[in-house]
Amino acid sequence: MNAGASVLSLPALFSYGLFGLPLAMLALPIYIYVAPFYAQRSSLDLAQIGAVLLAARIAAAFIDPALGAWMARNGRAYAVYVAAALPLLLLGFGALFHPPSLPHGATLAWFLAALLLVYTAYGLAGIAHQSWGAALTQASTQRARVAAVREGCGLLGVILAAGLTSVLGYDGLSLAFAVCLLAAGALLLGRAPRPASSGVTLAASRGGWQLPFRQRAFRWLFAVLLVNGVAAAIPATLFLFFAGDYLRLGHYAGPFLIVYFCAAAASMPVWVALARRFGEARAWGGAMLLAATVFVWAYGLGAGAAWGFAAICLLSGLALGADLALPPALLAGLIGAAGHAGRHEAAYFGWWNWGVQMSLALAAGIALPLLGWLGYVPGSSKGLPALAAAYALLPCTLKLLAALLLWRAPLQHIYSEHRENHACAS
Repeated sequence: MNAGASVLSLPALFSYGLFGLPLAMLALPIYIYVAPFYAQRSSLDLAQIGAVLLAARIAAAFIDPALGAWMARNGRAYAVYVAAALPLLLLGFGALFHPPSLPHGATLAWFLAALLLVYTAYGLAGIAHQSWGAALTQASTQRARVAAVREGCGLLGVILAAGLTSVLGYDGLSLAFAVCLLAAGALLLGRAPRPASSGVTLAASRGGWQLPFRQRAFRWLFAVLLVNGVAAAIPATLFLFFAGDYLRLGHYAGPFLIVYFCAAAASMPVWVALARRFGEARAWGGAMLLAATVFVWAYGLGAGAAWGFAAICLLSGLALGADLALPPALLAGLIGAAGHAGRHEAAYFGWWNWGVQMSLALAAGIALPLLGWLGYVPGSSKGLPALAAAYALLPCTLKLLAALLLWRAPLQHIYSEHRENHACAS
């Protein structure tokens, strides 16, 4: 089925986007739960966990663009790479959250190896899935819908993962992840609309891995992604520590996450409408300002402030919807404006995921060791002011910097010109 020239129906969008649900069920644990999991269930200390996360995420950051370039050179359909990733995702998740009892050094090695396997499989599946969506349509009214459905399904996966972990623990989460991954993978491979062209010949793609950075607009957008990504990754990395040790509300961590991600899912249609009215870049910039304005109040909360933190989770979750839906739509528009749609999406999304991984690496590799150096000890009352500042103030500063970069970025005229050209052509 070729969806590139027609309006995508909701069933077609969901058959494509539902695969984001199991991917998000994997993403939430590896980005939020994995550090506390190994801190509580192994002999590794906080600095060692941070070092492993930094090493694995830096390695994954370089794996992703290599995967993107390899996929572009091979010229195979994106479905081939999704199918190849499915067994690797299952194996990696099991290894990471069901480690055997090992000596200290072996536990460290197992942790690193499991993370590398998960990140590689996640990168292969994620790049293929994102590239698939970017290649489906270049209509400005459709791009945000495709991204919003995919990321909305991802938010449902995050909510499901948070709820299952709170109620059934990691055993229940593992079983649900396996079922959802196989079901959504079968729907994607069997029923989802296919791009008109999802690959390019080897001769046409040589040097394609360098192609994205030849575009000035991509370099600016990539800088925004990095800064905004670090701003989001720091509180994600520190969330369970902040909720448990600073607020003394660790038993409400699951409900807080559910409120946050439910708000993001509910806001998706609003951000899609705002992007259609004002453009993706302006809508995203407004969301960044909203997030910073709301989240800074977390610094002033005290122990037991459940309702105050729930309100912050709700309002900052509304801004998260834009963070998820609009950047991929912006990138899809950039690819189309550069004349690379249907051929080089994997190269762009390979570097895009590199930026995401680097943001996560910087957040974990800097924030956790820094907090240890400043005296914070998980599970105690030591270093709590440093924890609060790192959790609330630093991300808000970075959000404002990202909004400034986006405001200065040469994006608006590119997308306006592309929309005009598309309208004339149609």
